[in-house]
Amino acid sequence: MRRLEALPIAFCAALSAVFCFMLSRAAFPIRASAQDSTSRAYLGFDLNTYPGDPALPILRKTFSFAGYWLSPPPGAKQNSWLGKRELLRAQEFGFLLLYRGPQISDLKSEAQASQKGTVDARNAAAAASKEGFPPRAIIFLDIEEGGRLPAKYHAYLRAWVGALEPAGYRAGVYCSGMPVNEGAGVTIITSDDIRKNIGTRQLAYWVFNDACPPSPGCIVPQNPPPPSASGIPYASVWQFAQSPRRKQFTARCAPTYNADGNCYAPGDPTHSWFLDLNSATTSDPSNTIGKSP
Repeated sequence: MRRLEALPIAFCAALSAVFCFMLSRAAFPIRASAQDSTSRAYLGFDLNTYPGDPALPILRKTFSFAGYWLSPPPGAKQNSWLGKRELLRAQEFGFLLLYRGPQISDLKSEAQASQKGTVDARNAAAAASKEGFPPRAIIFLDIEEGGRLPAKYHAYLRAWVGALEPAGYRAGVYCSGMPVNEGAGVTIITSDDIRKNIGTRQLAYWVFNDACPPSPGCIVPQNPPPPSASGIPYASVWQFAQSPRRKQFTARCAPTYNADGNCYAPGDPTHSWFLDLNSATTSDPSNTIGKSP
C-alpha cells in the first residue's frame, strides 16, 4: 500500500555489518535469508493493484496469503481485486481482507465520524459477503495516518467495530506500529493509541513497521519473523517491507531492495509487481476458511 509520509521515528540499534553484507550478496530481487525464530510464521504480500491471473501460481511459490481489497485502495476509484476470490482460493492462498479507512480530514465531528463508521462497516460487510467470504472473517480497516489519532477518529473506530459484528464479520485495523516522537520525551504508537481507546471491543492488529531494524528489509526469510518481532507483541500481522522503500527508515537495509527501491518476488524477472511483505501467525490472517455465506 502507498501511504502518507510518517512522522519522525525513533530507531533501534543498527544492523550488524555481517548481516548487511550477507543481504547484499543474495541472489534474488527479494533476498532469501534464514531467521532465528522458534515460533512458526507465514509470509504474505499485499499490493493495491491485482497482479493478474498468470501471476498467482508464481506468487504462491513464495507466499501463503495475499491482501484482498473490498473497496478501492487509497487514491483509487476502482478496485481491481473484485471477483478474484475463487482464483486465489484455487491456488490455496489465505486472505487479508482490506477496507479503506477515512483520512482524518474526512471526519468533521465525533457525531459525523460515528455515523460514517457505522455506514462503512455495513458497506464492508456487504462487500465481503458479495465476494463470497464467510461470516466471522476479519476485515482490516486501512488507516494510513500515523501518530496519535484525534477523538473523532476513535469515535469512528468504535462505531466501525460496533457495527461490523452485527453485520456478521469481525474487525481488524491496519495501522502504524512505529513510535512517533511528540516532543518532551513523549512517544506514541498508533496501534497502542487505538488499543487504549477502543475499550473492551475486540480488534485484530496488522501493523506496519519497515524501519531497519527491527525490519529485516526486503527479504524472503526461510522462517519469517513473527509479528511480535515488530515491537508490537499483540500484532497478528506485521508488514515489514513496503514498495517503494521509504529511504528515511530503510537506509540500514537498502541493499535488500531492488535498485529502483521496490520489492519483487522471486520468479518475477520483468519486475511487474511492486510488493509489500508481511508475516502473520497464520496462513489465513482474515480467517476465511469455511463455507461461503
